[in-house]
Amino acid sequence: MKQFFKFVLATIVGIILSTLIIVLVIAGIIAAAGSEKSVQVDENSILHIDIKYPIAERTPNNPLANLSFLGLDGDKLIGLKDILANIKKAKTDNNIKGIFLDESYMLSGQATTEEIRNALIDFKKSGKFVVAYAEVYTKGFYYLASVADKVYINPKGIFEFDGFNSEVTFLKGALDKLGIEAQVIKVGTYKSAVEPLVLTKMSDANRLQVTSYLGSLYDHFLTNIGKSRGINKDSLFNYANQMRIQRPQDALKLKLVDGLKYKDELLAELKGRLGVKSKKDISSVELADYTNSSDEDTKEVSTNRIAVVYASGDIAGGEGGDNSIGSETTSKALRKVRLDDKIKAVVLRVNSPGGSSLASDVIWREVMLTKKVKPVIVSMGDVAASGGYYIACAADSIYAEPNTITGSIGIFAVLPNMQKLFNDKLGVTFDGVKTGQYADLGNTSRPLTAAERAILQNQINHGYDDFTRAVAMGRHKTQAYINSIGQGRVWTGEQALKIGLVDRLGNISDAVKSAAKKANLKDYRLVAYPEQKSVFNKLGESFSAEMKTKVLKSELGENYGIYEQIKNVTSMMRTPLTRMEYDVVVK
Repeated sequence: MKQFFKFVLATIVGIILSTLIIVLVIAGIIAAAGSEKSVQVDENSILHIDIKYPIAERTPNNPLANLSFLGLDGDKLIGLKDILANIKKAKTDNNIKGIFLDESYMLSGQATTEEIRNALIDFKKSGKFVVAYAEVYTKGFYYLASVADKVYINPKGIFEFDGFNSEVTFLKGALDKLGIEAQVIKVGTYKSAVEPLVLTKMSDANRLQVTSYLGSLYDHFLTNIGKSRGINKDSLFNYANQMRIQRPQDALKLKLVDGLKYKDELLAELKGRLGVKSKKDISSVELADYTNSSDEDTKEVSTNRIAVVYASGDIAGGEGGDNSIGSETTSKALRKVRLDDKIKAVVLRVNSPGGSSLASDVIWREVMLTKKVKPVIVSMGDVAASGGYYIACAADSIYAEPNTITGSIGIFAVLPNMQKLFNDKLGVTFDGVKTGQYADLGNTSRPLTAAERAILQNQINHGYDDFTRAVAMGRHKTQAYINSIGQGRVWTGEQALKIGLVDRLGNISDAVKSAAKKANLKDYRLVAYPEQKSVFNKLGESFSAEMKTKVLKSELGENYGIYEQIKNVTSMMRTPLTRMEYDVVVK
């Protein structure tokens, strides 16, 4: 009986403690949600920018942002939309005297870095300074920092300047060991999304396209650095190719940086620029906090509106989230802006490698209907490929950054044959009856028959025909021409402009201006769709996702990226997809 009461008492204590933790979590969320007060920027301040997280299109409603007492990351995340707005605001803020670019990892795609870089170039037109400093310059951060008035590095630091590298993880060997065969049905010579499942190295066609677009990205990278630093592009190529920069002193000698400084020396220079006495601290405001500073110029009163519809992440059916595109959510947003008479034009911001073929077509239909009522301009982010290009192609006009990844017009499906795994590895067999010859089409416990493969190939062929017809109609080209530049081939924005897949090179601001011009608007305000979920709606999913991600990153370290790639590849084994072959990561 004594043991029974001990057990009951322990259970009650456990329930009380669990309840207390939950109350503390909710209290922390309420406090975080209510702490977004206006930030007062002191005179003679600098805007401090350090970005050490992947940049989303929009600043998330993150209920965990300030819950560091739970051992979670308390960093305040800020999306691209607010980053660009803050740099623009700082340009005319009399209290901001300059920008300090502190060591950043730039984990997002190159087009995102491009937009921030261009915003900094525009900021410099104000006559205010931009100073960059790092102990480690990755290629991504140096590309951003190269526009600064002064670029400094720690005397013992690391300067990465050795060219671009793109690598694919192939899973065929692992699948063979498991007894799993990936049965591939596809259209497109260059549609290499399935290659990691069926090959052990890149096909010749894929190697050709990767060499082409990687070369285009690298050429743009070197050209712009050369312009900013006053160095010939060919010289920069040779520096990287010959590994001329092995120490910070080499970077200084070759004029890629302006000086070698420790952090205290850098701070002393900033104080000198600001006229601050050596014993006083520099007044600064963090990029995320600066979002909440007052800005009289942002008080827009116009009744005319331009809707910015964000489509970011993989495309799937149903509801989407901040980092995924749900056909239902995005279609609903497009219908809403189409029927709202106050909204005079639409900018569709696409940052997606694609996904479900059906979901992409559902969204494409809504874009088509919206274009009949009001102007629709597409702004492409880091990637707008495959299904991402499908939903974009119906627009009146398409803007892309030179280093946007786009194209990949193709379609595929993968059906796993797990017979050897079940029979030989696990000793499991199956038997049954069916009322029709194809009643068990798609059964993963056996290989496809020739007739079944023909049926699936016919479906994929029809899907590709629909895709190329939609692109041909949207781009005012023949279907034969689209097929010639399609076949799953990936292009950069710069290449896509030359072959007619995009209309202009530019950022989201350029797309907004184009939409306003097409709608004959001189004054307007921007409204964003779909509406982001509230803190409380996102609590459960955000908490579990945050915990899962932190555990995986902690255990896998730098191999977390490989895990993400494997997860994306294995998720292909479902329905017909219009998705780019893999996420392009340039190292």
